[in-house]
Amino acid sequence: MPPSCHLLPSTGTIVGAVSDISDEAIPLGPINEGGASCGVGPWEGPVPEDPRYDPELLALGDRRNVEDHYRYWTMDAIREDLKRRSLPFEVAIENLGHDFNIGSIVRTANALGAARVHIVGRRRWNRRGAMVTDRYLEVDHVDSAQALADSCTSRGLVLVGVDNVPGSLPLESTELPRRACLVFGEESNGLSEEMIDLCECVVKISQRGSTRSMNVGHAAAIVMWEHARKLSAEQE
Repeated sequence: MPPSCHLLPSTGTIVGAVSDISDEAIPLGPINEGGASCGVGPWEGPVPEDPRYDPELLALGDRRNVEDHYRYWTMDAIREDLKRRSLPFEVAIENLGHDFNIGSIVRTANALGAARVHIVGRRRWNRRGAMVTDRYLEVDHVDSAQALADSCTSRGLVLVGVDNVPGSLPLESTELPRRACLVFGEESNGLSEEMIDLCECVVKISQRGSTRSMNVGHAAAIVMWEHARKLSAEQE
């Protein structure tokens, strides 16, 4: 039986960013009219023989939405490196009404090192907000909440819902299972009842304002960042 979520003792927390990618000297590309860099130009100097580099990108420049460390790399090389460096958590999104926040959540999952993203329900989803980051991250489709639960259980992951429903636990004082699959619902209705019943626990983000809830894309970013921060700290 996987470990349950449980409340943490009250402690002060220092928040910091963690990265294991070292800086590399990469030739800068042209600057756009607004003064911001829009990628890198053609490779300067001897052409590297590393098979991870894409000959076409080396010759023409790289304008993709990727970290500088991955400039000029092939898509397959980036995907393999992300698999190697990913953290032991996954993300699932219920897609019952073609929610436009899904693309944003996928992009954040990529940025924070999630191993995989599951789209639950409808197969079609709005990819525009993902800014093509879904090309580098494993994104799959499952038909139902039960299918997601079965898949996660078979691989040793625990479903952790995120919603401000009765009985949900405060994120800041709850220790989540390391191998969690963080599940997010729709913007309008949140998690489905079926999904809530299948989750080991449901956490919420404590709020101070008058609104009942925040945008699901923003909420997903907060929860993923907090869990990724703790997992990264364990690896130091």
